[in-house]
Amino acid sequence: MNAEEYRIRGKEMVDYIADYLTNIRERRVFPDKKPGFLHDQLPESAPLEGESWPQIFNDVEKIVMPGLTHWQSPHMHAYFPALNSYPSLLGDMLADAINCICFTWASSPAGTELETIVMNWLGKMIGLPDDFLHTRKECSGGGAILTTASEATLVCLLAGRTQAIKQYQNLYPDLEDGEIGARLVGYCSDQAHSSVEKAALIGLVKMRYIESDEELSMRGDKLKQAIKTDRERGLIPFWVCNTLGTTGACAFDNLDEVGLVCEEERLWLHVDAAYAGSAFICPEYRTWLKGIERADSIAFNPSKWLMVHFDCTAMWVKNSNTLHRTFNVDPLYLKHENSGLAIDYMHWQIPLSKRFRALKLWFVIRNYGITGLQKHIREGVRFAQKFEALLLADNRFEQSAKRHLGLVCFRLKGANELTEKLLKRLNSRGNLHCVPAALKDDYVIRFTVTSQHTTNEDIVKDWKEIKTVATDILVEEEQLVIMPSKIKVPLKETKERNENFGTSLLLANSPMSPKVVNGSFAAIYDHGDVLEEFSKFRLGAPSSPYMRRRIKGILMSGKQFSLDSHLDLFQGVEQKSSKVRPNSEPDDLQSAEEPLIEHQEHEENDD
Repeated sequence: MNAEEYRIRGKEMVDYIADYLTNIRERRVFPDKKPGFLHDQLPESAPLEGESWPQIFNDVEKIVMPGLTHWQSPHMHAYFPALNSYPSLLGDMLADAINCICFTWASSPAGTELETIVMNWLGKMIGLPDDFLHTRKECSGGGAILTTASEATLVCLLAGRTQAIKQYQNLYPDLEDGEIGARLVGYCSDQAHSSVEKAALIGLVKMRYIESDEELSMRGDKLKQAIKTDRERGLIPFWVCNTLGTTGACAFDNLDEVGLVCEEERLWLHVDAAYAGSAFICPEYRTWLKGIERADSIAFNPSKWLMVHFDCTAMWVKNSNTLHRTFNVDPLYLKHENSGLAIDYMHWQIPLSKRFRALKLWFVIRNYGITGLQKHIREGVRFAQKFEALLLADNRFEQSAKRHLGLVCFRLKGANELTEKLLKRLNSRGNLHCVPAALKDDYVIRFTVTSQHTTNEDIVKDWKEIKTVATDILVEEEQLVIMPSKIKVPLKETKERNENFGTSLLLANSPMSPKVVNGSFAAIYDHGDVLEEFSKFRLGAPSSPYMRRRIKGILMSGKQFSLDSHLDLFQGVEQKSSKVRPNSEPDDLQSAEEPLIEHQEHEENDD
């Protein structure tokens, strides 16, 4: 393809994209496909000779589009938003054409400085203290754009780990890095995202899960008690993740209380506001940020709710020197005459290379303005409130957690199987798409307002779809009468009654059943016919916070708390017997050297 053809095809592509987004409602939001469907439509090997562009692009509608989940649809209510916008798309179009790699100031001065400036803009928009911004020469704080909130969590955990090791080596010079590292333990809520657990696995540190309260919030008193217990056991508390807007229910840890504990105990406090952080551009939602001045780092995703398309995660730290100590490498070919005088973002992240992401964020903020973005956030919340009102007017349903922002969690009154059946049937019909979560003992459906294209009519249409399917299910179950109260069925009993229960539970903090995984392409299946095909797999060992399983050489925790993090069934792999861990560990150093995720014991740990 030469420049002249690119001009023609590029204009055609812009028209196609505009038509796609304009007519997004006409597409089935969730595909009716089974694993392997694309292999039957494409050849096994790449073409020997190049093909014409029309021939290639014709296959997009024919082959690709029918197999996609259309995240921009107003009937997409799964997960959290993953929005785009025309200024964002144009920003990346230009950035991709320039294709500069912004790892040092010298590698692309404007790329580095625009990122610094736009992160100052965004930090001020959400009300961050000046300590987090690049506003004063004497201040070491600042922001950077990373790929995902998961990367930000890992970066900040590793920086906290480096800081803790340095502090303890100053106190005990004879200790080696490995001896200190084996004793390190971090903390987060039992509602925290699985990326926190994954960061601990990579960082080779322990992670304690603090039981949340009735509002699904981590509180300071329970955190303080866990820290006290670990210090008595000879461990070294060093890091806490405070979640603002959990994956399961958009619950908020008490940042003010947690921050006070971290300040007293001298622990690194990281704030994960992946979804909810965008809402802080509206002053009325900044009450959840009370105590942010005690945090060491914070991250959220403009790629979720601010219409800056993936990938774009905003991360701020108070002290960038901690990042430098963790990630700094200085080969001669990366040095430049302004080294030390300007920011080199390669020292703020795990990879060396860095895309020019600041351009699309800059375009969006300038095109919409602060008031335009605030209006967008408030409209999303209003539509969630409308859905909540419709839900509460139907006494066959119950709201499973307090609504925060754009997420409503609900279920059918009665046994968990009813709600699971409702969700699976809704998704199989393809008119809307939701995913489940486990909140304490309940299987619930998450309904998130995700699209900037959503209207009142869309919400009403989706509610009618939910009511229609619910009625069908209740007729089938001979439960047309209004149920007087919720029937409490423990998850353990539910699983015993239905071994396939919960196999669609992708967003559970406590997944209720083993996932079924085909090791050839790691897909998670949901339908009974597929489960029957793989019935030769054996189920995993019973859940227990003291059980360990070894799968393909990887030690994994038996307790399952977070988002899709543990895979309990692998094709052709037998699970070895687990050893029961005693209720307490010896205080000697040897007992602290096992770099595994540890879980706090909860009353519900048998569920």
